[in-house]
Amino acid sequence: MESRNNRNIGGSRYGGSPRAPKEDKLEMIFGSRPILEAMMAGKTLEKIFLQRGAKNPTTDEIMSEAKRHDVPVATVPIEKLNKLTRKNHQGAVAFISPITYSPLDEIVTSLFEQGKSPLLLILDRITDVRNFGSIARNAECMGVDAIVIPSRGGAQINADAMKTSAGALNLVPVCREPNLKDTLDYLKDYGVQIVACTEKTEHNLTDFAVDFVGPTAIIMGSEEDGISPEYIKRADVRLRIPLMGQIGSLNVSVATGIILYEAMSQRLKEGSFTSTNTAAN
Repeated sequence: MESRNNRNIGGSRYGGSPRAPKEDKLEMIFGSRPILEAMMAGKTLEKIFLQRGAKNPTTDEIMSEAKRHDVPVATVPIEKLNKLTRKNHQGAVAFISPITYSPLDEIVTSLFEQGKSPLLLILDRITDVRNFGSIARNAECMGVDAIVIPSRGGAQINADAMKTSAGALNLVPVCREPNLKDTLDYLKDYGVQIVACTEKTEHNLTDFAVDFVGPTAIIMGSEEDGISPEYIKRADVRLRIPLMGQIGSLNVSVATGIILYEAMSQRLKEGSFTSTNTAAN
C-alpha cells in the first residue's frame, strides 16, 4: 500500500470518467457540396462525418480538403448521421468550430523573433469539454502562449467548452496538430524543453528543480490513462504532483493549474511576465 505522502498525480487518472463530445452545441452544415464549399471558403470545421461506404467524386474532394486543413473525418453508419439531423444530409454532416485554429510553427517562430521564451501547453486526449474549458482558462490566466491539441481523440470545442473557459478560448491561440509525436520532435529541435506531468516518475514538483523560464512545453494526459508512453519517452523532464490527502487523484484541470502556477511563478520572479490581475472569480 502506498503511503499518503508518496501518492501523486500527473498525467493519469484525474478523477471522473471522460464524457463524449456534444456535437449538438456546434453549428451544423450538411450535404457534401456545402461542406466542401465551406472548407474552400476558409471556414474552420471541427469535425466531418461521412456515411460509411459512400463513394463519389465530391466525397473524395472532401477527404482531400479535410486532410489539407487537418480536419478530423469519421466514417459512420447512416444511423449516426440520421441521429445528427433529420434533414437530407446526403451522407455528409459537419460542425463549424467556434474558434479559428492557429499554426503552431508560426506562433513559435514569432515568439522567438520577439525575443520571448515560449510557454506552451500540450493536451494529450483531454476528452471532457468542461475540463478542456477550465484548462484553457488556467492557461490564459497564467501566461500560456498557445494550447496544442491533437486533431483526433480530444474534446470538441463547443459551447460548453467556450463557456467554461470564460472567454479564454477567444484569447489563447489553439493549435490542432495531426501528429503529436512530430510536434514534440519539432519543438525539441527548436530548443523547447518538454515537461511531462505524469505519475510515472520519482521526481516531485515540490523538490525537483525544473527551469520553467526557458522555452517550455508542458504535456498533460487524458482523464482515462494519462500521457501516452510514446510522448513520455520524448519528454526532457517528468514531474509528478505529490498529494497529502486520502483521495488518490486530482482533476486534470486542477493539476494543470498547479504546474502552470509553478511556471508562472518562476517567470514572474525572472521578469518574463508582468502580473496584471490577482483577482479570483
